[in-house]
Amino acid sequence: MCEAPRLGYRAAGAGDADAADVDVVTTGGRRRIPAHSSVLASASPVLGSILERRLQKDRESGKPGRSVVRIRGVTDDAAAAFVRLLYAGRCGDGGEEEEEDDAMEKHAVQVLVLAHAYQVPWLKRACEGAIGARLTADSVVDVLQLADLCDAPRLHLRCTRLLAKEFAAVERTEAWRFLQENDPWQELHVLQRLHEADMRRRKWRRKRAEQRVYVELSEAMDCLDHICTEGCTEVGPARRAPAPAPCARYATCRGLQLLIRHFSQCHRKSCARCQRMWQLLRLHSALCDRPDRCNTPLCMRFKQKEQEKVAAKAGDDDDKWGLLVKKVKAARVFSSLANRKQTSTSTQC
Repeated sequence: MCEAPRLGYRAAGAGDADAADVDVVTTGGRRRIPAHSSVLASASPVLGSILERRLQKDRESGKPGRSVVRIRGVTDDAAAAFVRLLYAGRCGDGGEEEEEDDAMEKHAVQVLVLAHAYQVPWLKRACEGAIGARLTADSVVDVLQLADLCDAPRLHLRCTRLLAKEFAAVERTEAWRFLQENDPWQELHVLQRLHEADMRRRKWRRKRAEQRVYVELSEAMDCLDHICTEGCTEVGPARRAPAPAPCARYATCRGLQLLIRHFSQCHRKSCARCQRMWQLLRLHSALCDRPDRCNTPLCMRFKQKEQEKVAAKAGDDDDKWGLLVKKVKAARVFSSLANRKQTSTSTQC
């Protein structure tokens, strides 16, 4: 269920002086927390190593009483909460869940430092979630530095997202002004990470837009093949004649039929619509695998031209065209796989 022992803090006898064999001493020795060496060692490899050396030293010296493990650098309440959470594990037992949640809410920052220092990954993730849930524009700068020091990637990501989303509000905080005045290198580092995150987001959006274009071109190729092979005639022969029923297979079928009709009737050399149709026909010829019996106009003509260009060693423009053809081919493969998966799922249902 979890790496830490699921024993409750009281159920394990942590408060029983006779059952415990270790005292966890807080900063300055002001508080002693009785605990079990087996529980602490199983929860943290660092504590296990410390306890092994301490118990061996106490046995060699013949020192009576319980061994001592010191937890320093945090408040007494935070150290006690850390030990209690090690006993309880990720999933509190019974009525102790409320106490654990309260301890996590009050001491999450200090417990995160201890979980990082003593290598308790499950508790570290829990602290990251607790701190990230209460993240605000006022605290994000301090929490970001804490995430860097404690190697907390999930918390670091949440801080970066909040900074990118509410940077105008963060710039007005006292923490950001303090960072500008006392640590300009850290400020520069934060700004660089925000810039990199923004560039990654723009690159992802650009790729998504490009992929949509390739998918649309792939659908246009299927629709063109549907029109020329199956003879779909959604567009009527005359303006006043009643149009047939809309095509049920492709939403763009009517628009492509209109483009084909315009292409067959237009005689202008610089017509943008005709140039678009030329490009679609050329792309079809590059993807067509049935040259002998293809019903699409100009398919054989474009294939002959492409063969002549290949023989003449085409230049950069043809390299770009070849890349476009590869991208559209990949989009067609992915679309066919997705359609096949949807069909099989609907058949099973």
